[in-house]
Amino acid sequence: MTHPLDTRYAHQRTPLSAEEKVRAEAGFVPLVAQHLADSGRFRVSADTPELVELFQGVARRVGEMLGRPVVSYANGRYMVITFGPDAGQDSGAIERGPRSLGE
Repeated sequence: MTHPLDTRYAHQRTPLSAEEKVRAEAGFVPLVAQHLADSGRFRVSADTPELVELFQGVARRVGEMLGRPVVSYANGRYMVITFGPDAGQDSGAIERGPRSLGE
């Protein structure tokens, strides 16, 4: 079967421009911070190195904004951002322990 204009590859993603990366990071910081404050963790689909890098930047900025350690981890499909261990405080997210990424 032939595909006009080779549309079988239509799902390829266009990389974000530098300006789009900056805007995306700035836009996600308040959202992620609110989710961390409410539930102690934030999970997002991050199936490309570009998205992992973007959300690692978001996690860094959220940690700076909240004045608390924030960690992120990815498995190639999802990325989870949560509070990291803090020598002076116990985090509810840490007390509950890690959750499965498949939830």
